[in-house]
Amino acid sequence: MQLARRIQQIPPSATLALNAKANELKAQGVDVVNFGVGEPDFETPEHIKEAAIQAIRQGFTRYTPVGGIPDLKEAVCRSFQENLGLSYRPGEIMVSCGGKHALYNLFMVLFQQGDEVVVPAPFWVSYPPMLMLAEAAPVIAPTREENGFRLTAAELKARLTPKTRGLILNSPSNPTGSVYTKKELEALAEVVLEHNLIVISDDIYDRIIFDGAAFCNLAMLGPELKARTFVLNGLSKTYAMTGWRIGYAAGPEAAITAAVNLQSQSTSNPNSIAQKAGVAALNGSQETVARMVEEFAWRRDDIHRRLLEIPGVTSTRPGGAFYIFPNFSAHFSKLTPKPGQTSSQCLAEYLLEEAQVAMVPGAEFGEDSCLRLSFATSRERIATGVDRIKEALGKLK
Repeated sequence: MQLARRIQQIPPSATLALNAKANELKAQGVDVVNFGVGEPDFETPEHIKEAAIQAIRQGFTRYTPVGGIPDLKEAVCRSFQENLGLSYRPGEIMVSCGGKHALYNLFMVLFQQGDEVVVPAPFWVSYPPMLMLAEAAPVIAPTREENGFRLTAAELKARLTPKTRGLILNSPSNPTGSVYTKKELEALAEVVLEHNLIVISDDIYDRIIFDGAAFCNLAMLGPELKARTFVLNGLSKTYAMTGWRIGYAAGPEAAITAAVNLQSQSTSNPNSIAQKAGVAALNGSQETVARMVEEFAWRRDDIHRRLLEIPGVTSTRPGGAFYIFPNFSAHFSKLTPKPGQTSSQCLAEYLLEEAQVAMVPGAEFGEDSCLRLSFATSRERIATGVDRIKEALGKLK
């Protein structure tokens, strides 16, 4: 059977594939420390679970409006206003089946064949494939480790052409944990306005920020920027609700309406019960979020310190999210990659087989010198996993 050309150019999710391999080893009885999965290891808070149970008992199990129920849209608008000072109307909000779904919808209605979209590297693995599905061309803009892997105005300008239509910014970043400052965003904003770019601001980790830093995105810098910025967020990371699949996007109403129309022809509405849980998440107590972030901050400090104790390993200190992206390139010459395999893929395979530690190769994120570790796991597993990495690397000559 001949498959469509669009799908033949799309690779499977590297993070999900790695997690599947780690789970396969676990099923065989192997004790694998899995640093690969990007989801909190905390339970969904009880008041959110209870809201879902009540929705079931009250029979809230039928179709809802395609773009989200009114009380969830209102909760999203209130959250934007209280947390970011951004004012949106319900018509400027689209609720989707997870943040990835919201991004896909936006890419499909905003970009088309002939468009170029700048994607700073390291990048979340799904940005380029989703842009390709929209028939747009992802233009990778490498960033520098010494600058915390944050895109500068000069680096953005260097990638612009007459075909450039958009820019994707992800802060805090997956995979690096880097967080853009307001000053850095202001420099990028000048380029965005000068070249009339559309901005996709992926803020899915915006509540997971450390060291008392203040979150900022381009939409917060003024009306002109808000008018050309689409803000993506969701419940998965902040409220440990990855499996509930509720994400949302905010932006200019005409484009949001078009994205909802697209959604009406694909998934239709998000899960009705999960939407009611989402209302409870956004409107309820935020104490569990604060406790989760406090624990992530402790783990960030611990894993960063432990990794820097490994000879030859360097690492930036994440400012948010629950990932760290250390540079292992000093060890690459000690291994011989298989045909078609990059150095980071080779090292990740070695560490999984030799140390039973699962990590995602940096090549999947557009930066082959590094590997990504998620510290969304217990303190004990972090210590065990990094000790195993150190021992395994010590065996390489």
